[in-house]
Amino acid sequence: MQKKDEILWTKTLLSVYRYLERICGAIDKIILQRALNCSNVTGQNYFYNNVFSITQRLIDLSQRKVTLINLKILIEGTLSKIDEQNAKILIEKYFDGRKYKEIATNHNFSMRTVFRKIENAEKCFCCALKMKGYGAFKLQNMLKNENWINNVYARFAEKENDDLELSNSFLERAVSM
Repeated sequence: MQKKDEILWTKTLLSVYRYLERICGAIDKIILQRALNCSNVTGQNYFYNNVFSITQRLIDLSQRKVTLINLKILIEGTLSKIDEQNAKILIEKYFDGRKYKEIATNHNFSMRTVFRKIENAEKCFCCALKMKGYGAFKLQNMLKNENWINNVYARFAEKENDDLELSNSFLERAVSM
């Protein structure tokens, strides 16, 4: 069971990687907007917009951004530790969003070979993550407040279909969580 969880986390991390910068940028915009709007702290809004409340929300958003940046660095560092061909296949599949047929054509592989290569590359990534000390439990604990990432994980757990597409509306909801 533990190995399956780690492979699901591998697929999840690789799938969300391409959205991390955009979400960090959106968090920056939210922080700026909330900071600029904090001058309206009179009347009914005082209870929800006092200095402590506003500061706590800004700190929470900043901490969220730090977690996402650390996740991005973790993914990049892990990719740098695995075989170059495995890393290239994972980048094509997850970061560039290429389909199996495109990968097969680009590398002159049969479809069966592509499935095997991707599976092996995912296992290598998973092992490199574990060697860095990031097993399923640590990743789950690190990302417990990132509901959108946990939703991606749950989608992978529900269905074993690797072609999980994340829509822009999904990302918009993710930033607001």
